[in-house]
Amino acid sequence: MDLARRVTAQAGIMTVETLPAQRSAQLLLLRAVAVYTVVGLAVGLFYREFTKANGYPEGLMGQLGLAHTHILTLGMIVLLIVLALEKVFVLSSSRLFRWFFWIYNAGVVLTGAMLIWHGMLQVQDLESSKMIAGIAGLGHMLVGAGFVLLLLSLRTAIRREPVRQEAARQDA
Repeated sequence: MDLARRVTAQAGIMTVETLPAQRSAQLLLLRAVAVYTVVGLAVGLFYREFTKANGYPEGLMGQLGLAHTHILTLGMIVLLIVLALEKVFVLSSSRLFRWFFWIYNAGVVLTGAMLIWHGMLQVQDLESSKMIAGIAGLGHMLVGAGFVLLLLSLRTAIRREPVRQEAARQDA
């Protein structure tokens, strides 16, 4: 029986109970989704107001505009998908899940911060440094490493999931 969830049969229907460790992981993911939603929307508002205040041509795309979509997509949408995967596969029962969560989020924060910093320099028509590109590259590497850890956690969870005999007979 899986440590992260208990399955009980009631009148021939399988139900799943969430254990405290899984609930904790779900709440952690939900809080991160909420934070990324607020930050992503705030960055979008900042982009609009900062470009207006600095006379940046409307419709000209730059790094600052990308920060809004990166934070919402990588932060909110990806973690909402991970939350759904956690509910189904109990990814948090893998030791790799915590590593995924913190490495991935460090990458998203670093990438987003560098997009904002570089974007502000672009809007003000100031020179950017190679350091910004290097730190942004590190952020992207952390996001990539996080995705690898997520896939390994998912593989572990799928392999651990027992195959029900009824389903196995129907497939044959």
